[in-house]
Amino acid sequence: MNDDRTTIGSGGTPGRGNRQTSPSTAARALAGGTAARKPAAKAKKAPATPASPAPEATGAKKAAAPRKTAAGSRTAAKKTTAPPTGERPTSPRLRAVTDEDAAAAAAAAAEEAARRTRTAGAAPLSAGIPIDEIFVAVIEAAQRVLGSDWESRVATLLSTVRKRLGGSYEVDEFGFDPEIAQVLTAAVEPIAEKWFRLEVRGVENIPEDGGALLVANHSGTVPLDGLITGYAVKKYAGRNLRPLGADLVFALPVVGQVARKVGATLACQEDAERLLSGGELAGVWPEGFKGIGKPFAERYKLQRFGRGGFVSAAMRAQVPIVPVSIVGAEEIYPLVGNVPSLARLLGLPYLPITPFFPLLGPLGLVPLPSKWIIEFGEPVRTDAYEPQAADDPMLLFNVTDQVRETIQQTLYKLLVERGNAFF
Repeated sequence: MNDDRTTIGSGGTPGRGNRQTSPSTAARALAGGTAARKPAAKAKKAPATPASPAPEATGAKKAAAPRKTAAGSRTAAKKTTAPPTGERPTSPRLRAVTDEDAAAAAAAAAEEAARRTRTAGAAPLSAGIPIDEIFVAVIEAAQRVLGSDWESRVATLLSTVRKRLGGSYEVDEFGFDPEIAQVLTAAVEPIAEKWFRLEVRGVENIPEDGGALLVANHSGTVPLDGLITGYAVKKYAGRNLRPLGADLVFALPVVGQVARKVGATLACQEDAERLLSGGELAGVWPEGFKGIGKPFAERYKLQRFGRGGFVSAAMRAQVPIVPVSIVGAEEIYPLVGNVPSLARLLGLPYLPITPFFPLLGPLGLVPLPSKWIIEFGEPVRTDAYEPQAADDPMLLFNVTDQVRETIQQTLYKLLVERGNAFF
């Protein structure tokens, strides 16, 4: 009986099989090895294969097969990975990063960081505004408003506050506090110089020492002209102006105390003579409430100057009278209406209505930025008369009319020279 197992692999050397049907070759073919691809490569190049190749030829073919297979694999890979015509490769080509590339990238990053530091400064706030830019803006605003010496001004203000908290300050018999007056002058300066663009003329007509009476026109709905005139005298003449105010000024809750502190006193004959005889500069606005409460249509038309009480005080004290003409105050609050009944109910001389108040509420209280000119005229001498001449009504009327006419004519001249009120 024949055993069929003896025929497996019997075509070659006993125990090893032949090169075509040996068990190892079959196993490699099942595993998908190189031997399985070899016949396909041969079939492409040479369809007719000898049935019994010589051992030398077979070995040569085995040696050459891997090169052909590798070449075929590369060709297949190229055909498989190549993108279709007209399309870009989907995967970028990568290369190794060298030390030079890393150093160049670090240098570029450092340069960019330095540039941002130079342009942006410190770390920005949550809103995106750098802190240093805010600080610079505040400094520039302080310099623009308070001037180049803003640091000394702030230091003086703080020193004054510290001294006053300690109680080391003095006032005169009228309640005048020089330190408060100095602080008020510093506070009014940016308003006068920047907002109203104040121009002062005739400062040389203000006496350097001794008493004198400054007589000015009154206007503006709100009496800011007295405040600006006092600033001009202190700033450009170096002296304190002692205003003579109406009773209503000192009856107001806070205004009365502040007015006393800055040197104002009641507009009466006795106080005026005491100030002038003591060598002070007194200021008076004879038009009173009739001047500041007149309609805008009557601007720069002087009202009656009273009965000449200020002339009598100057004659008794033997001091000169300096006419003061103020242009610009009429336009800050143009008075277009009044509510007399409500004004009487509130105890006020008038209740103004302007184009912006009360329509805009608190914004209507902001004065319009008109251009101001203050001119101090030539003094009118009173020492040519005897002190007893102050009892002559006709003389008082003539001198009063002379001062009023001087101020009126100067106002007309200044209006022509100023031109537009706001530009």
